[in-house]
This record gives sequence, C-alpha cells and structure tokens, in this order.
Amino acid sequence: MKSYILSLLSVAEILHLVNGQTGVVSPLAGPCAQGLSKVVCINKYGAVMPYHFYRQASSGGLEVTYGQTSVPNDTSFAQVNGADFVVFDKTKGLALLGSSPSYEFVFSVLSTIHEAPVYVASQNKLYVSQLAPGLLPQLVVDLSANPPTLSNFSPNPPIYAPNGGTFHNGLIYFGASGGIDNIGGMEQRSGIRTVDPATNKSTSLLNNYFGNYFNTIDDLFVHPNGDVWFTDPDYAWFNKLTDTPPQLPAATYRFRPSTGATYLVEDTLIQPNGIALAPGGQTVYITDSAGENGDISATGRGGSSFNTTSHRTIYAYDLSADATYLTNKRPFYLAQDWIPDGLKVAANGYVVTGAGKGVDVLDQQGSLLVRIQTNYTVQNFAWTGPNLNTLWMVGYGGISRVQWNLTGQDLTSSST
Repeated sequence: MKSYILSLLSVAEILHLVNGQTGVVSPLAGPCAQGLSKVVCINKYGAVMPYHFYRQASSGGLEVTYGQTSVPNDTSFAQVNGADFVVFDKTKGLALLGSSPSYEFVFSVLSTIHEAPVYVASQNKLYVSQLAPGLLPQLVVDLSANPPTLSNFSPNPPIYAPNGGTFHNGLIYFGASGGIDNIGGMEQRSGIRTVDPATNKSTSLLNNYFGNYFNTIDDLFVHPNGDVWFTDPDYAWFNKLTDTPPQLPAATYRFRPSTGATYLVEDTLIQPNGIALAPGGQTVYITDSAGENGDISATGRGGSSFNTTSHRTIYAYDLSADATYLTNKRPFYLAQDWIPDGLKVAANGYVVTGAGKGVDVLDQQGSLLVRIQTNYTVQNFAWTGPNLNTLWMVGYGGISRVQWNLTGQDLTSSST
C-alpha cells in the first residue's frame, strides 16, 4: 500500500511534504501543447511555489522579470525565461495564440524611447516615433516590402517627440510630448497634432491649457464622436524633452476639436500614461505608471527612477452615455513587471499593455492570460495587416512582431 501511494507522488511532492510545505503546484511550468515551440504554460498561475523561491525586486535601472525568479526546487520553471510566450490561462491563452504563434525581433534601433506606432492600412505602413532630446526625424516601416524596411519619416512641418498615436477618419493623431523654444528653426510645445499620410501635412489642434503648456501629452484615443481623450503626465521633463518644468498637475483630459474646448476628466492618478477605449464605448482604461517617477521642480531634470512599491496599475472607468465623463474608477491590474505603459484593447475586449520586457494580455476581469517576452523594454504596439492579427511592438532599442489570433480594433471604421 505504501509503495502504491509513493508511486502517485512525484519526487518533488515528496520533498515538499518532508519540508512541511503543502499545496505546491508541481510542476510549475511545462509545454502547452504538442507542436508549439517557445510556448510555456504556467500551471495554476504558479500560486504556490516551493520554498525557497525568490524574485529580486526591480529597482532603479534593474528590471527583474518573472522568468528570472529563482525556484531551485522546481527545475521546470527554468523553461519560462527562454519562452517567447508564457501562458497563464491555458484555455483562453492558447485560443488567442492560435495554432502557430510566432515572435520575431525585426529591427535594432536607437537605444532610446520608441512610441506612438500607428498603422495606416491604405499604405500598409507603420509609423513609429523616436523620443530623444533634439531629435526630429521619426520612422516608418513599409510592411509591403519583403522583408519589411525601415526608413526615416518627417511630416511637414515636423513634429517633436510624438509619444502617443492613433488613426481616425483618414488622419494620424499624435500626442506630441516635446516642448522647446527652437528645434529645426521653429518653436514646438506639447500638444495634439494630426498628419495626413497622403500629403504628409501636419496640423496643430491643441498646444495649451488656458496659456499653460501641457506637461507631456502622452497617449490618446479618438472617440467616434471626434473627441480626443489624452493623458498628460510629467515624463517630458524627466526625459529632457521639454525646456519648461510642469505647469499643470498630471491629469487626463478630453478635447473637442470642433469647439477647441478642453475638459479635465481625471486627476487622481500620479502619472497617467496609457489610455484606451474598449469596443462598445462603455469602458475606458488608464494606466498609472508612477512606479517610474522623478522630480518636477525647476532643478529636477535628473531623469526618473523606478520604485516597485509605487503605482504601476491599470484602472478601469465607466464612460457616461453621452461620452463626456468617467465614473466608477476601480483597479484592474497591477503590472507583474515594471510599469504598464502603452495600452490598447483588442477587438474581443481583451486589454493589452506593454510592461517592461514584454506585453501582457488580460481578460475583461483583469486576469493575466498570456505574456509575450522580449529582449527589450516595450513602450507601445499596434496591430497591422489585412486581418489585424499581426502585433508590432516598439521600445528601447527594438522593433519586433508577433503573429497570433488576437485581432485589434479596426480604427478605419467610424464606429470604433
């Protein structure tokens, strides 16, 4: 009888019992399905790890990923660090990945922030920004070329430091974060600008709040009614993209281009960052990336630092029926790695965010389904292709893409 019981227990489980530990998930990780390479499934979210496990807290410029957690008493966990996709919910995760998901690092780029990816379907091009002090040229990826090509791009007139971007009614909308007295022979301030991809002409829609400069128009979306919702944190000052310290509290706004009016809609977040509208228009998501913060004083242009115990959270809000204000703020997801930066909602309502060296996919309840793992910090991403099932990711030093089953919202549709 004893030998029968022992045969039902793994060696690892016996060791845990000897050590007085119960409930251990074993194995923690393993292959998800036959034929899926570089895809690892985490069993039961790794809810009970065998002692002594340890994940060093990220701090300063040191990012410690989930896969770098030390779990010496379960060798299966070593598979996580080398995977392209880490699946936490097997049913939902494998469905969104599809039968042959792939990850590819495509371009090495400057070791600086890359943001505001906007897909223009009529051209089959992806527009990408570069954020560095004094840098004007942006980038464009020609997806019709095989392999895709990367080249410089600059609208007329140029736009300094676009940090957020989207597509609406045939135009690219950029949240320009930079502010400087003279760059390229002209003054630029943080604001909202559009670019007509057919003519390359840029137009300024907004550059002040009753005479005050915006701090860092960071991310935005355009509601079907034409209103532009945007976040305004302090990062341009930390990143030396502006010559003026913040004049306004970090906040989120709604701008109505038809009247020129700007409305404050949220001022409780410390560093509001990514913002996205769910399909159906009933829910707005905003990230608070205060885990990455700095000194906003006139003498404080010393950059920012990371604090793992500060806010690095996505919040959900109900959007009013007339699409003018937010209610029912609630925490939705605490980023398991670094800060939640770029934020978008897939066509099926799943929430996707760039967080550290990867991208997290969450269901409508805020449960982590899948993580894409990268070798660079991802700031933002955009869906591309005729079926909107190719995800291009951009960030510090890299541009990469994923092929999967999760599709993006169709921004060419007036109802989106």
